[in-house]
Amino acid sequence: MHRIAIIGAGFAALTAAQRIRALAPTADITLVAPRPEFVFYPSLIWIPSGLRKGADLRLDLQTFLARHKLNFHQGVVTGLADGGRRVLTDTGSIDNDGLIIGSGGRFLRRLPGIEHALIPCASIEVAETIRDRLNALESGTIAIGFASNPKEPSAMRGGPMFEFLFGIDKLLRRQGRRDRIKLVFFSPSDRPGQRMGPPAVDRLLRMMSELDIETRLGHKMVRFEANQVVTEGGAFDADLILFMPGMTGPAWLDDTDDLPKSPGGLIQVDAQCRVPGWERVYVAGDSGSFPGPDWMPKQAHIADLQARAAAANLLAELDGKLATATFKTELICIVDMLDRGMLVWRTPERLLTLPPSWFGHQAKRFYEWWYLRQYR
Repeated sequence: MHRIAIIGAGFAALTAAQRIRALAPTADITLVAPRPEFVFYPSLIWIPSGLRKGADLRLDLQTFLARHKLNFHQGVVTGLADGGRRVLTDTGSIDNDGLIIGSGGRFLRRLPGIEHALIPCASIEVAETIRDRLNALESGTIAIGFASNPKEPSAMRGGPMFEFLFGIDKLLRRQGRRDRIKLVFFSPSDRPGQRMGPPAVDRLLRMMSELDIETRLGHKMVRFEANQVVTEGGAFDADLILFMPGMTGPAWLDDTDDLPKSPGGLIQVDAQCRVPGWERVYVAGDSGSFPGPDWMPKQAHIADLQARAAAANLLAELDGKLATATFKTELICIVDMLDRGMLVWRTPERLLTLPPSWFGHQAKRFYEWWYLRQYR
């Protein structure tokens, strides 16, 4: 019986666990995470408007674990030992014959004054804080922006910031408060959102202009202050700052010196999701740096695709076969605007961008229901 450890309890980890159980009914699978719960991060964008509450997006995994006959080790990972054959945590170690790392990445917090900004996708609690501060703001300026990892530009998640921006604009207009609250969108890039393709960027920038959203683009970030955003192009005041920094690898990676790392601090992997030089160790999701085009996203959909490839390859290797599975390079997203949504679908062969529509918003809500049903 193969002993398989999976680090994480997010999209990549849970998809890998399901796939391994389907392909290897007798495998001994252990999930390692701080808590047996799954948070559906894509819908954090709806918390400020009240469309979703935190409890709607935090799911207890006990039923899921029992259904798929998964062991659960509750603890915070602190490192790996014996070439990955042992996962070290603050509550003990887990031995394994094969390992999949699906723990996700973490946000860079090195920018001076970052504590003055709220990172919307950091947690449910942060999204609820944004809701509460937004409700208390009678007038002033809200600054919303994102940046990448300067050493690995693809290690970023900018899409949700467009959704927070347009969602907050729509909410304020519904409430009759938009004329008293200024919105400013900022980014070091002069054309933010480029991984979605030129048509999407053109449309988003045009919408900002039409909605009287001020833009501060193309200037490197310098620092945040309590009520100010400072860039190399100048500073501007803000009563509420929402900022998504670039991403890097998980915290425990800093103490695992022999794991190969990318320039941005992620785990370096190959097209089969393998960690070079580490036998039967695979990565799926945000903690990895994968070969592919510069527009390849850090999002749940591709994490799921990577998890399926990692699961198939790990089982093949455990059975003495070649690991040949690869994941499809694909970007699928709906940029939600609270009442409309803009669909973007990108592959190496094609790029499709649909204008914002009621259908797009409803499709995003349907996807949430469809995806979460497997964990309820």
